[in-house]
Amino acid sequence: MYGFGSMIETLKKNPKKIVLTEGTDSRILEASSRLLASNFLHPILIGNPQKVYDAAEDSGFNIRGSEIMNPADFPEMDRMVEEFCEIRKSKGVTPDQAKEYLMQNNYFGTMLVKMGYADCLLGGATYSTADTVRPALQLIKTKPGNKLVSSCFILVRPSATGDNEVLAMGDCSINIKPNEDELVEIAEGTINCARIFGIDPKVAFLSYSTEGSGHGEDVDKMRNAAAKTKLRCPDVPIEGEIQFDAAVSPKVSKKKCPDSAVEGHANTFIFPDINAGNIGYKIAQRMGNFQAYGPILLGLNSPINDLSRGCTAAEVYSMAIITAALS
Repeated sequence: MYGFGSMIETLKKNPKKIVLTEGTDSRILEASSRLLASNFLHPILIGNPQKVYDAAEDSGFNIRGSEIMNPADFPEMDRMVEEFCEIRKSKGVTPDQAKEYLMQNNYFGTMLVKMGYADCLLGGATYSTADTVRPALQLIKTKPGNKLVSSCFILVRPSATGDNEVLAMGDCSINIKPNEDELVEIAEGTINCARIFGIDPKVAFLSYSTEGSGHGEDVDKMRNAAAKTKLRCPDVPIEGEIQFDAAVSPKVSKKKCPDSAVEGHANTFIFPDINAGNIGYKIAQRMGNFQAYGPILLGLNSPINDLSRGCTAAEVYSMAIITAALS
């Protein structure tokens, strides 16, 4: 796996600034204290400075030397409001409305990235995914050629040989019921993300059917999406539609799909909808003893990532490194 050590070494050569939108949360403060002790990633905490310092003292974390930005007294707020209005002019946003938005940590933090005060953003310890993604879509917007934002989880499990088993799964948290063309974009983003983490992607478009054993619209969707992705990624082994057992077991693969491109060794999984994806990665995490990193948001112009509200401080720290390494 392209491990955290490699990411940290890369960041040491080119240190980054990351916005953490929930500056008073104890998990954010613990992760920030670890980052401040390093020299490769500088956190910008959003909130009232006194409340942030009080929360840190109450929790016992040293955040001396941290950068804290408060939307209530940000010296460049007029310029930020002006730029916000320009970005949202098609929606007729007024300066008063813009300032109201920018008093919210998630919008303020996203504009800090947009205006170059920071390289990336990590939020969601207390916000919903929508509250992190919505400002990013409105202000950062998608990369040229991308029509949507999707997500990928990287799952890591140590093996007896000492090498990590690393999997990629998409989309588990953003798109509720993607169509086949959206699945193609999700797959391409997931393939690229997998490669960043050292995975040589072998892709399975998952279904309750393997090569026509079942029938229905969802089966057709996964089969067609797999076929389109093969045309766009001819160098990647891709199979679909395929059941999970045939995707990960060579023995089952020989019975169900003997000519499979992944031969039971899939490591990059594309789910038909958010129900399957969210359930799937959490089963792997809780019952398969995988560590889950994500959701890693794909398709945005700048790295903006979302935390689970059930995250730990260690997960915040890891996701901060991942987010910065993608910038």
